[in-house]
Amino acid sequence: METLFASIDYRDPVWILVAFAFGLLATYIRLPPLVGFLVAGFVLNGLGAEGGAFLRETADLGVTLLLFSIGLKLRVRQLAGAEVWGVATLHMALITSLSTVLLMALAALGLPLLDQLEWPTALLIGFALSFSSTVFAVKLLEDRDDAAAWYGRIAIGILIIQDIAAVVFLGVSTAKVPSPLAAMLIVTIIAARPVLATLLDRVGHGELQVLFGLVLALGGAALFELVDMKGDLGALAFGALLAGHAKANELFKALLSLKDLFLVGFFLSIGMTGIPEWGMFPLALLLLLAIPVKTGLMFWLLARFRVRVRAAALSAQALASYSEFGLIVSSIAAANGWLSHDWVVVLAIAIALSFVAASMFNARTDELYLAWRHWLQRCERSERLAGDESLHLTGTRILLCGMGRVGTGAYDTLATRHGERVLGVDVNAEVVGQHRHHGRLVQYGNVTSPDFWTRIDRRSWQVEWILLAMPTQRANLTAARLAREWGFEGRIGATVKFADEEQPFSSIGIDALFNIYAEAGRGFADHAQTLFTDEEKGQKTPSDEQRTVQ
Repeated sequence: METLFASIDYRDPVWILVAFAFGLLATYIRLPPLVGFLVAGFVLNGLGAEGGAFLRETADLGVTLLLFSIGLKLRVRQLAGAEVWGVATLHMALITSLSTVLLMALAALGLPLLDQLEWPTALLIGFALSFSSTVFAVKLLEDRDDAAAWYGRIAIGILIIQDIAAVVFLGVSTAKVPSPLAAMLIVTIIAARPVLATLLDRVGHGELQVLFGLVLALGGAALFELVDMKGDLGALAFGALLAGHAKANELFKALLSLKDLFLVGFFLSIGMTGIPEWGMFPLALLLLLAIPVKTGLMFWLLARFRVRVRAAALSAQALASYSEFGLIVSSIAAANGWLSHDWVVVLAIAIALSFVAASMFNARTDELYLAWRHWLQRCERSERLAGDESLHLTGTRILLCGMGRVGTGAYDTLATRHGERVLGVDVNAEVVGQHRHHGRLVQYGNVTSPDFWTRIDRRSWQVEWILLAMPTQRANLTAARLAREWGFEGRIGATVKFADEEQPFSSIGIDALFNIYAEAGRGFADHAQTLFTDEEKGQKTPSDEQRTVQ
């Protein structure tokens, strides 16, 4: 860290201010802040600013923490399904081939930067274009709180397969193979898992926990670099070691703000890669126009592998970008003299534009899916993946959606009064498994997806109440709207965190709103008053006893 702070230039605070200003502006036009950070990078680049050591260090730290965070949520079995490794492999192969053919066809037309392109170089660029941005996709899923959703897990699994392919490519292209000690390192860290788990139990819940996460992320990256392996893969591996730990999600949340802060440097650096010339923009725009093909192919492959069209569409949308890995590939190729450095700048422009386009595209996910749903469903197969069958809710009177801390407390209270007539639903399969282990009736499902409601067998529907206890206003609003559109006429209750979140629910027909923070305070006061009053009634002073005897 000493090196990091020593690298701060007097202009860096100005860059941070510019990034903040553009990030704030992006939120005003309903775009993610990262779009503003990208634009800020281009503006700074246009003004002659150059990224220094501080920017590079913060960007690297952000990516390392991001990969560590992915690891904390990773389950190895996520990669075992054919809908993950099969789709990822086929998609990379097909996009690489199509991109290569397209680039060579354009080269035959004599377009600038393409007129001297050869097959090996075109193949290399096509391979780079086949990847989707891990940073962008995971950040998008986190903002939606969908990293644990079915479609989110598919998207992350595909990204991990792509990262593995990236590691293999980097090793081959740089003539750098893992050290013989690499196998020993992997065995050692697996054996050390119980020790790391014990340490995580003992570090508490404060700053020591955050520091422990930093040590593992940066230390894991450094260890992998020592044995000639990609450092980011080390951060991912160390996160995965703790993925099943009871405090893994708590550690994930503890590092969240720190990771987001450092990732600002990454998005700024994308825009400051090089000084673009006007002649580069047509080619970058041409590459941008190829993204719908890339996204459509991803959707079609997922649908062919029996993923429901809703999940397939959301996964494909989350992956609808070019990857920062394209810059690494082009930089290596430029350093080896395989292509012009101008291509590095072209890919930087295309990547940045893909982030902007994907942000706008993903901001209207639900609207776009509803508009195209009937056409998309033609691609859906009748066979279902395990765990994705029709839902039979016979006997259920109360449907509780969202089994986090609030939902669990509500479930336990209702279950004591209504027994097995209460059914919980959660989007996280791990959470569902934990609740079932403790004897709760919980079903896996994403109530914010129209497909969840189409899975329900109407003949078994007897639900009278739907209680929405999901962590975001958007999720609760979407679920309430879909329930009403599906035809539910019973009572709906929902949780909110802030007073300004209550108004949008009025147009949907919500019967009860529960402000978590306000009601928690009121409930605490009522509970304390009842408890203390009962105790006071049960305790009499000596004078009281004397008067009673007399």
